[in-house]
Amino acid sequence: MATFLARLGRASFRRRRLVTSLWVLLLVVFGIGALTMSGQTTNSVTIPGTEAQQAIDRLEERFPEAGVGKGSVNVAVAPPEGQQLDPQIVAGLVKNLGEAPNVATVTDPFQTKSIAPDGSLALIQVVYRMPSPEVTDADRDALQAAAQSTRDAGWTVEFGGDAMQGIPVTQPTEGIGVIVAAVVLIVTFGSLVAAGLPLVTALIGVGIGMAGITALSGVVDLNANTPVLALMIGLAVGIDYALFIVSRYRTELESGAAPEDAAATAVGTAGSAVVFAGLTVIIALAGLTVVGIPILGQMGLAASATVAIAVLIAVTLLPAVLGFAGTKVLGGRIPGLRRPARPGPTAGWRWSSFLARRRVVMLLATVAGLAVLAVPAADMRLGLPNDATAAPDSTQRKAYDLISESFGPGLNGPLVVVLDAANDPQSATQAAMQRINALDNVAMVMPPQFNRAHDTALLTVIPSTGPETQETEDLVADIRALSGQLEADTGATMSVTGATAMDIDISQRMADALLPYLSLVVGLAFILLMIVFRSVLVPLSATLGFLGSVGATFGAVVAVFQWGWLGDLLGVDATGPVMSVLPVLLIGVLFGLAMDYQVFLVTRMREEYVHGRSPDEAMITGFKHGSRVVVAAALIMISVFAGFVLAESVLIQSIGFALAFGVAVDAFVVRMTIVPALMSLLGRSAWWLPRWLDRVLPNVDVEGEKLTRGTGGDGGSDGDRELEPLAR
Repeated sequence: MATFLARLGRASFRRRRLVTSLWVLLLVVFGIGALTMSGQTTNSVTIPGTEAQQAIDRLEERFPEAGVGKGSVNVAVAPPEGQQLDPQIVAGLVKNLGEAPNVATVTDPFQTKSIAPDGSLALIQVVYRMPSPEVTDADRDALQAAAQSTRDAGWTVEFGGDAMQGIPVTQPTEGIGVIVAAVVLIVTFGSLVAAGLPLVTALIGVGIGMAGITALSGVVDLNANTPVLALMIGLAVGIDYALFIVSRYRTELESGAAPEDAAATAVGTAGSAVVFAGLTVIIALAGLTVVGIPILGQMGLAASATVAIAVLIAVTLLPAVLGFAGTKVLGGRIPGLRRPARPGPTAGWRWSSFLARRRVVMLLATVAGLAVLAVPAADMRLGLPNDATAAPDSTQRKAYDLISESFGPGLNGPLVVVLDAANDPQSATQAAMQRINALDNVAMVMPPQFNRAHDTALLTVIPSTGPETQETEDLVADIRALSGQLEADTGATMSVTGATAMDIDISQRMADALLPYLSLVVGLAFILLMIVFRSVLVPLSATLGFLGSVGATFGAVVAVFQWGWLGDLLGVDATGPVMSVLPVLLIGVLFGLAMDYQVFLVTRMREEYVHGRSPDEAMITGFKHGSRVVVAAALIMISVFAGFVLAESVLIQSIGFALAFGVAVDAFVVRMTIVPALMSLLGRSAWWLPRWLDRVLPNVDVEGEKLTRGTGGDGGSDGDRELEPLAR
């Protein structure tokens, strides 16, 4: 591997104009595709096979006029303080709402009796012709405009419901992470030229990836969060991968190597670590396709594609750009940022030496700290965003609060019970109503609706609690538990659907996917890490450390987004259940990123061990060489992810926070404390591998041992003759 990559790096260095032109051309082609083929992304989150989805599919066939599964908006209307509802004004509002684009039906609150007992609030329901993910911003704006004349008269009109959830978009504030990353690079290298190269190559990679995803949206229905995650991951790994190679290139130059030889060695050694680190990220992200959740599969494939592009750019475009820069990466120093190295121990050497002396104490202390951070995770509840978790000043949250105060919170999340009763629908419906009314937490069961064939009935059940509560989730389970006995007594089958039931089913499917997915990703990555490190215990410690990072991150997410700790500081406006897609997504993304630092840091330790140092010397020397760059890489990733905490979407906020916190814990606590302490404790046994397994596993030479023997790419060695044919 190291030899092949060294050849590739040398060839890219020599053919730098051709390689750079090809990547720029690729960026232009994908950009044109994005401009001409882009389509509308969607907020749709569906999971085939769930009871709620199956019920909606049946209703579309048998009872389409009911509008179940279509986008709906709850319009809360209140007169000026001290006045009563005026039927004429309300009727005018109903008429205006009905004339808005793509609106199918609008209910009159005086006919449906949706009037608060004290006459202070009316509830109008608007149903669109299409599902809520297909409702556009223009449709929502038109609905708001239809109510403007009523608002101008001094009335309060607020809009809530699933169709009011817009498409999340990236914002300029999310670019703050890139600015911070640039500052970190400048401080690390002390040179504008060296700092600019990782940023430029990463932005080219992200540009190609995002343009490709945008073009793909014209032919495939993509979830709106798919390009956001790809942007987040692509920026982070693109900068990090280039950082490691540029750092090694500078080290080789400072050791006296010619620029071409330095590029070949950097790509052969650091580039090998980049390739395998990228593979772990790709495995973790692409593995999201096997859990049976379409939105996660889309997000995983899109993000893994951007990672693959970042890896290819790091081992081809970057050495080509280094060919233009030459030794300028050592020049252009910023005064005061990068002083000449002074004799004596570095901070990395002192910390690793301290860990070698106090390894047991530090291991116990850090493991205990991770356990404490993970405690809140035991209280984690999963859910999807709704009006209760919207920003307090949003119209969705205001509508939710108005409806809760006047009608009770359950009206914000009604349950739709579907009865298939071809034989005796009236008797089956009455029996179902009686049994549901007898359950706890039922505020009301609305009169049944029948389809034209009179073989399907709908019952609208209003819970006493809001859609985001555990009590409502329990009520859904209780209603479903009645289905078996009802079928035995009446022959009718019963299922529960609606937005609230759909959210509950999706959250349950996400929870069920956690363990299988974790097992798959950890198993595949364990094999890959055994190939990289030629060890059993190093991959084992890496995966166990990752589990500690995940537990601590889950605990922090629960504390912030569910309990509300530090919400004001982090800009989290509302608390509620943790986003149901977050745990599985976090496992995939964080595992891949965590293995990046494991590969970059421990590969250098193994390189020193292979070259003859004792285990403790290899750990300390490897840590000394790798720690500065790993710290910079971690700070860059944390900065990029933290920039997304400023987003408006709760999902993007929680993903950004979880990844920023997870990378911080994994990089500084696990990879830079637990792992080196454990390597010191294990000694030579850290590199133990059974002989039969050593023969089976391919030897990929990530640490570049062949390069140092003159078989891969240093100038003036036999490696030059080996690389010459490819260069020509």
